[in-house]
Amino acid sequence: MGTEANIVVLPQDTSILRIETLTLPDPGPTQVVVKEYASGICHSQLHQMHRPRKNPVVLGHEATGVVIKIGSNVTHVEEGDTVLITWVPRNAEAAAALPVTAAIEVSDGLAISENVFTWADHTLCDEQYVVKVDPTIKKDVTCIIGCAVMTGAGAVINTANVQAGQSVVIFGVGGVGLSAVVGAKIVGAYPIIAVDLDQSKLDFAKAFGATHGINASEVDPVAAVHELTAHEGQHNIFKQTVSGADFAFDCIGVRQTMEQIIPACRSGHFGANQGGTAVLVGVPTTPVELNAIDVLLNEKQFIGSIGGSCAPDRDFPRFLEWEDNGELNLDAMITARYTLEQINEATDALQSGQIQGRAILEFS
Repeated sequence: MGTEANIVVLPQDTSILRIETLTLPDPGPTQVVVKEYASGICHSQLHQMHRPRKNPVVLGHEATGVVIKIGSNVTHVEEGDTVLITWVPRNAEAAAALPVTAAIEVSDGLAISENVFTWADHTLCDEQYVVKVDPTIKKDVTCIIGCAVMTGAGAVINTANVQAGQSVVIFGVGGVGLSAVVGAKIVGAYPIIAVDLDQSKLDFAKAFGATHGINASEVDPVAAVHELTAHEGQHNIFKQTVSGADFAFDCIGVRQTMEQIIPACRSGHFGANQGGTAVLVGVPTTPVELNAIDVLLNEKQFIGSIGGSCAPDRDFPRFLEWEDNGELNLDAMITARYTLEQINEATDALQSGQIQGRAILEFS
């Protein structure tokens, strides 16, 4: 017997979302059915909504819920387990087969997902995308660990491996950027510089650990970063004082910010120290042109970070510990809550920049 579910569907020919009530099939051998408590609302879904597609799509990729059915080969979780859902396989290296990507029959065809869908009160997904957690965790705000926290904090602690005392600049301080700020604070980075066009978001970021804020609508953010990070007595190949961040993170992914993170990085110290590292975290939505001379002569690096280079089984317990001990204030990071029926209102608010931190969907 299947499971009734209310699911947000993105039609093929419009960005206006609809809700369908349908019956999820019983789980396949490696699948589970999860009753959800809450799901994050991510900018990645806006990208999906506004690009061409050949079929309807089901959306969402971070949630907290409880397992209500398991497939015959599932050993990682049992019915009744509290889980976090994510779009990154929890242990892909050890998986005997590729995880099953969820696809659901809706009224106008087969709706596909990007690994999982969580804009639904119940979902069907491969066990590789669920991580068993302590049942006493908060059931609402923890839903953003499966993408926002993982992507932002993971970029800092995993991809870049930032160390205490190293300087960090973060372009874009929404949910992912704020999580990067938290990760930088926890490892002891200094300074932690937030860059955004919205002054209220910069002020908000300081509550999470940013030591400086740069309003890119008022000043040249690259020049401002260099003013804050001069290394007196160190010189680059051009005999200029070395300045710039050790690590620059782009948590947006537009051309302007992608082209700013390399020049915002520290120049190399001509044989003594390698230059800084630019880390692309946000999903790119535009082409980019990089200054290859700057990269070469100042020995800088430009790298990508997909999902914060996270292994969910390893990293999610760490993030939950941060939340439990107060280092990661998810209650403060969640600044808007919506019901499933308000999904179009929620995505409109996200699109127009009204969400200061992270928005979530809550299910009754």
